[in-house]
Amino acid sequence: MARSRRTIRTKIVGLLLVPLFSMVVLWGVITSVTASESLQLKQYSTLWTNLRLPTYGLIAELQRERLGSAMLMHRRGLPRDSGKNSALNAQRSRTDHAVDNFRRLTALSMNYSPSIASKVKGALAQLGKLDSLRGEIDVHLVPRLTAVETYNAVIDSLFGLHRRVALIDDIPIYEQSSIMIDVGFAKELLTREQAIASGSRVSADERRVFTQLVGNRRFLIDQAIAELDSGLREPQVALLTSADYQRMRVMEDQIIAGRVPAGWQSTADAMAKSFEDLQMAASTLLVAEAEPVANRVIERALILGGTGLVLVVVSIAISLRAGTRLSKELAALREAARVVATDRLPQVVAKLRAGQDVEVREIEVASTTTEIDDVGQAFSTVQRTAVEAAVGQAQLREGVGHVFRNLARRSQTLLHRQRIQLEGMQHKATDPDALEDLFRLDHLTTRMRRHAEGLIILSGATPGRGWSKPVPLLDVARGAAAEVEDYQRVMVENMPKHALLGPLVGDVIHLIAELIENATVYSPPQTPVIVRGQAAARGFAIEVEDRGKGLKAEEQAELNARLADPPEFDLADSDRLGLFVVSRLAARHDIRVTLRGSPYGGTTAIVLIPAEHVTQEHAPQQNGAPLRKTDRVMKVVRGE
Repeated sequence: MARSRRTIRTKIVGLLLVPLFSMVVLWGVITSVTASESLQLKQYSTLWTNLRLPTYGLIAELQRERLGSAMLMHRRGLPRDSGKNSALNAQRSRTDHAVDNFRRLTALSMNYSPSIASKVKGALAQLGKLDSLRGEIDVHLVPRLTAVETYNAVIDSLFGLHRRVALIDDIPIYEQSSIMIDVGFAKELLTREQAIASGSRVSADERRVFTQLVGNRRFLIDQAIAELDSGLREPQVALLTSADYQRMRVMEDQIIAGRVPAGWQSTADAMAKSFEDLQMAASTLLVAEAEPVANRVIERALILGGTGLVLVVVSIAISLRAGTRLSKELAALREAARVVATDRLPQVVAKLRAGQDVEVREIEVASTTTEIDDVGQAFSTVQRTAVEAAVGQAQLREGVGHVFRNLARRSQTLLHRQRIQLEGMQHKATDPDALEDLFRLDHLTTRMRRHAEGLIILSGATPGRGWSKPVPLLDVARGAAAEVEDYQRVMVENMPKHALLGPLVGDVIHLIAELIENATVYSPPQTPVIVRGQAAARGFAIEVEDRGKGLKAEEQAELNARLADPPEFDLADSDRLGLFVVSRLAARHDIRVTLRGSPYGGTTAIVLIPAEHVTQEHAPQQNGAPLRKTDRVMKVVRGE
């Protein structure tokens, strides 16, 4: 998988952004925490208006409806009192109005926080059960205790919303607000006592529930009063020590004993109203106390946030300036290295190949960083070493070329003398078997001469074999076939009457012979190799087709690229010497050689000779046939 690449500037900026981002995040956290404290305190009064105040009113209406429903259900079996039913219906209307007001005002609460919104949704879900509960009460399908507990569940969800709204970061205000909610719940327990003891008698189950409510309310009141501040505790203590409260306690004890005293409901109503008034006054006081605290928190948030912002901006400016300077120095170093790699060293290599002298300047990088200066010096050393290696390689290549050329010239001389002796022996021989052996030696000598010429081509020189007059291309193809070992498999087909200019004959014979030899080597020995030629719009095309296994697409593309643009000869790559010689000869005369797939599954090599190297032939040609060493072909092969 390819790795992603980034610029030096990007990486430096990324490296600097880590601490800067940490500073920004830290500043943002400090600012947001401080600001959230102040906003929560500021929202305390808003929540009081939109949530707690309508919730208080709704709870009070639900408490009255619960009491009215309990009284109605207590009168079952007695003569119906239409006046009492009318009072309950009126109370239900007031409750519905309070529910609608609650829905309207709490619609804004969805924007405060997910937890508050969740509590609001829960309360609205409980309120949705009122209609079904009322229907069951009206048709006497639900016991009184069950109905009271259903009302209790609705009111409990509203108190849960109370407690979540009171959750603010100012600990003293939160503690006092939470205690006052407990006091309000104690008042709720008192109204539940009223609903349980709404008739003239109570059952055993109702008395047990009533006893639990009384115990919980008294415990909750005693615990809450002890934790209130003095400003909030004194009104509560005055109420708890009043004669009315003490009389209510006595009545509670009488109900626990099994008798509902006269005046219980009026006494409990008056005490519940007193608790409600004290709770509203305490809540208003807490809202007023939250306002100055919020202002102080806002001032602190502005100071801390402003100071942190200034520090962050200064840090970013200093870091970006240092990063920009360092990235410019590294970019200059990169540009110097790029110039060395893409311009200087290729120019040095090209001059060395042309035999010219070279002179390379040192790499200079203006930098105030020690490490970058060291890297620049290292690049200079690398450049110097690379130039020395290129010079040594050029000298080695030149020396190898001289060796190839000297060996080839010596071999050519010996082979020329050997060819003359073989020709004389062929003229004197009369025995057919001896003559056939001499022909085989002559063919072997021809192949050895081609290999010697290959060494001369590899050395960069030009072989000495040439013709002064044009030679028919059919004879050129036959002469090339005669220079390969397995010439009996080569079939040279008839060609149009075109001739090749004399100076190119030797090189083209050598080029085609290398292609034919590759075809015979890389195809089964029982298959033929076909050589055909035809005129083309841009010259004359000669095809060499084998019936081997062919080449893979990647290998064929690579070989075609080497034939189109011959690379430098590599001494370590000796497996493709024939194709290297072909590419050198083709480039010398602007001949295009292309490999492609054969219809028989093998490979077809197409040699396109430019039109300026081809002329019309006037001498008669022999028809194509299985190759035989006629005198005419032998003269072409020998260079006569």
